[in-house]
Amino acid sequence: MADVTRRLFLRHLRGTPTNWVRLHVAGRVRREGTGQSFWYRPLTAVLSEVPVDDRELPLLFHARTGDFADITVQATVTYRVADPALAAARLDFSVDPRTGRARSRPLDQVATLLAELAQQPALDLLARVPLAEALTTVAPVREAVSAALGTEPRLADIGVAVVSARVVAVRPEPELERALQTPTREAVQVQADRATYARRAQAVEQERGIAENELQNKIELARREQQLVEQHGANARRRAELDAAAELAGAHGKAEREQVANTAAAERARVLATAEAEKERLLAAGAADKERTLALAKAETVRAVGAAEAEAEAAKLATYAELPPAVLQALTVRELAGQLPPIGQLTVTPDLLADLLGRLTGPTGTLTGPTGTLTGPTGAVDR
Repeated sequence: MADVTRRLFLRHLRGTPTNWVRLHVAGRVRREGTGQSFWYRPLTAVLSEVPVDDRELPLLFHARTGDFADITVQATVTYRVADPALAAARLDFSVDPRTGRARSRPLDQVATLLAELAQQPALDLLARVPLAEALTTVAPVREAVSAALGTEPRLADIGVAVVSARVVAVRPEPELERALQTPTREAVQVQADRATYARRAQAVEQERGIAENELQNKIELARREQQLVEQHGANARRRAELDAAAELAGAHGKAEREQVANTAAAERARVLATAEAEKERLLAAGAADKERTLALAKAETVRAVGAAEAEAEAAKLATYAELPPAVLQALTVRELAGQLPPIGQLTVTPDLLADLLGRLTGPTGTLTGPTGTLTGPTGAVDR
């Protein structure tokens, strides 16, 4: 649709490159062509606008085959207005000069004409063939439709040219289509079953191969396990031999070490015994020398003491020799008194004392000592 702009009592039209526009004023053509832009007076102007671009017309129609099967044909026709001046003269492409809107729908007439013209050759061709062939004769249908539309004089009279015609699909009714698909589906199912069976057989074969491989693997594992057990036994035996050899070597080494230690201990004991014996000998020699020295010293001391005692005794005897007998008797009594045991109680009677004094004084009846004079039985003792 053209773009119409209002300015007071005038109108301005601005076209597009795909629309052909014609301006009539007083029955005369003032302007025409694509991409027009001009001012005009709406009271005196007559405008026609024809689209010249390619347009797609989808078609969907029913047909009957030679075996009376109902099918549906889906096609698409591409057309354009090749002679817009002729089309504007034969069809009503006029627009309102005040608003620029189309007053009628001429393209619908063109679409109806193209649909009827395209159906005729397709119906004629499909009516002569059976259903199975009709469903596979898409190319002949397309060629027949294209040839019929290309040579149709009515299209040339209104300035319309068909660019191309395409048949998209030829399909039967859904129930019939499913029935026709059944053999194919069954054949495909049979092939699928065969493939399934073959796959299962192959799977069984593979499982058998896998089972055999597993059995072989188990046998191989058992054999290797046996080898491993034998190797473990050999290793244990070898380890025991090595341990025994090591223990034997250790025992020999220990025995040698003990022998060396015993030898060293014996040698050390011998050296210690020798040293101890030497020490004892030296100590014994020293002790003997010491004892001999001590004995000599003791003998010398005893000799000296004996000599001294002898000299003292000689001196004493010499002294006693010079003393009178009465003094000697007094000393003897004193010495005897010193040798008597302790006397707890002494009872002296006159008879005992007189007898003792008589023995001590002798015939004179008087005993004179260093500290006094002792008289006879009837006398007194002075100290």
